[in-house]
Amino acid sequence: MTKVDFKKTLKHLYYPSRQFETVDVPEMQFVMVDGHGDPNTAQAYKEALEALYAVAYKIKFLSKDSLKKDYTVPPLEGLWWAKDMATFLTREKSAWDWTMMIMTPEWITADIFAEAIEQVQKSKSPAALNKVQLVRYHEGLSVQILHIGSYDDEGPTVAKLHHEFIPENGFIENGKHHEIYLSDPRRVAPEKLKTVLRQPIRVSFPHSNPLETTATEVATTGR
Repeated sequence: MTKVDFKKTLKHLYYPSRQFETVDVPEMQFVMVDGHGDPNTAQAYKEALEALYAVAYKIKFLSKDSLKKDYTVPPLEGLWWAKDMATFLTREKSAWDWTMMIMTPEWITADIFAEAIEQVQKSKSPAALNKVQLVRYHEGLSVQILHIGSYDDEGPTVAKLHHEFIPENGFIENGKHHEIYLSDPRRVAPEKLKTVLRQPIRVSFPHSNPLETTATEVATTGR
């Protein structure tokens, strides 16, 4: 049985360069949990991850056993926003809203998802299980970069993305700040963490060609 690794088959989405680049992100399917608060201290965040991972891995095993389709569970991802987006630069995490999510293969149906929920309910019954949803999400045109370093050191790169690259290349923001966590913070030193930073965008000037921007490179903060 072939085991699919989406980080390899979708390498352009999971391993961007360390310079800003545009990408057209297709519609994808995720298991998601919405919440609010500091991810380091909020009980809601801890419960969200517990439920999310339980369901994601149950789906993987159901896929392998019932459909004979095996795959590596993709990394954790997060959508982040706030009423005052300046809190991302000041790192006022208690003001943040978030959607934590894990990509789920296209062949996973609503019935399989429902069966996974039922089995997790019987075996573990995590507190946030009733908040887990199976959702299709389409970002489309986006700009992304690979950040290496601690989560709290993302500020300068995020600022350069929003205040330099996006406006200077004729774009405006068109969705929520997106992060993909390629490293396990329990096993990797903060300065070596790898995180994809992504922002959906749209063209602000009718004459602009978004595909031309893939050749435009803006240096990172030097890490």
